[in-house]
Amino acid sequence: MSQGTLVSDAVTALHPSVVSCRLCGASLETTFVDLGMSPLCERFLTADQLDDMEPFYPLHVRICSSCLLVQLPSYVPPDEIFREYYYFSSYSDSWVAHARTFAEAMIERLDLGPQSRVVEVASNDGYLLQHFLARDIPVLGIDPARNIAEVARARGIPTVDEFFGRQLAAEIRGEHGPADLIVANNVYAHVPDLDDVTAGLAALLADGGTLSIEVQHLPRLVERNEFDTIYHEHFSYFTLRTASAALARHGLRVIDVEELSTHGGSFRVLAAHDADRRPPSPRVAALLEREAAAGYDSVAGHAGFAERVAATKRALLAFLISEREAGHSIAGYGAPGKANTLLNYCGIGPDLLPFTVDRNPHKHGRFTPGMHIPIRPPEALDEARPDVVLVLPWNLRSEIAAQLAPLRATGTRLVVPIPTLDDVDSPADMPR
Repeated sequence: MSQGTLVSDAVTALHPSVVSCRLCGASLETTFVDLGMSPLCERFLTADQLDDMEPFYPLHVRICSSCLLVQLPSYVPPDEIFREYYYFSSYSDSWVAHARTFAEAMIERLDLGPQSRVVEVASNDGYLLQHFLARDIPVLGIDPARNIAEVARARGIPTVDEFFGRQLAAEIRGEHGPADLIVANNVYAHVPDLDDVTAGLAALLADGGTLSIEVQHLPRLVERNEFDTIYHEHFSYFTLRTASAALARHGLRVIDVEELSTHGGSFRVLAAHDADRRPPSPRVAALLEREAAAGYDSVAGHAGFAERVAATKRALLAFLISEREAGHSIAGYGAPGKANTLLNYCGIGPDLLPFTVDRNPHKHGRFTPGMHIPIRPPEALDEARPDVVLVLPWNLRSEIAAQLAPLRATGTRLVVPIPTLDDVDSPADMPR
């Protein structure tokens, strides 16, 4: 993306407010994108909850004109989002494979063994730590979702079901000692108090230890139109510039970075204490330079996204309406949290999408928040044989296309809504 292609009025000045930047404290007065009101994306409803009042919160994303962190104000306390959670990492085969590859690479790179300790913040159901444990490397998971922590412990992964921060880091270090490797996959964007969490990471990390953070890359989100990855549990949207600034506030510096295809386009930073003598990889400076060249070193360079989002909404609604009017049957595949941003922003309910299916049995028999679309087991697609399947976890399009090969052989069309409305068979360099 170049500044020459930007729509200048897509980043809009707001009336001055009391909302402050979670990184530098400056007043947040500029809109990045406003997706209206939406319910919590992981609050899937039971049938007896459908007539209850359902809370909706703004999805109004701002950009800090001082430090350039793109962020969603903390409209909802973390306790309301993360204590009972329905995302289980192990239900994605490609994500488990990604975790295995990472674990093997870190074991070799850092020479980890039985004398080492690996801690994961937001460890979910043990999808990652299981690979270290299999190599006799001591592990500890931390995840506030009590239902998921229970599943991890049943798999032999010791797990603390509390929110991570300074205090918990001190307790863990006192009981278990420092961590040689701390992993924070897809959690750094999920914390409203960046200072508390980053201070905790720094306190728990051993001298000479390595911190690994994977987080969605804002330029990829913009370039690939991934607005559905904006939801209330994603408080911050990082460039390498802003992530580096957040770490630097607590004596941590980036020593390497790797661009990833996961979650629509992410990056993994490896960080260490300032006193660590490891020189930074040339990839760090190279990515910072590319971000600046693309315009992400200014507020104006973040413009143009809002209109693309609105155009996607119009195209998807027009497609679904035309298919229904033509008498074609439609169903969804997947019930990821991000789909609820898409469904609620676009106003897609059971009249356009009668049901969706998901591999996660914890969601079966429930309904999507806000739009109340029924969630069924995958076998429901075999029974219904719809003309069109809308693939909601578009980042898993290849994996899902393989799973639905028998259905596709009978003529069912698979369509993804993002980055643009497209058939799954269309050539695309799509991330996992």
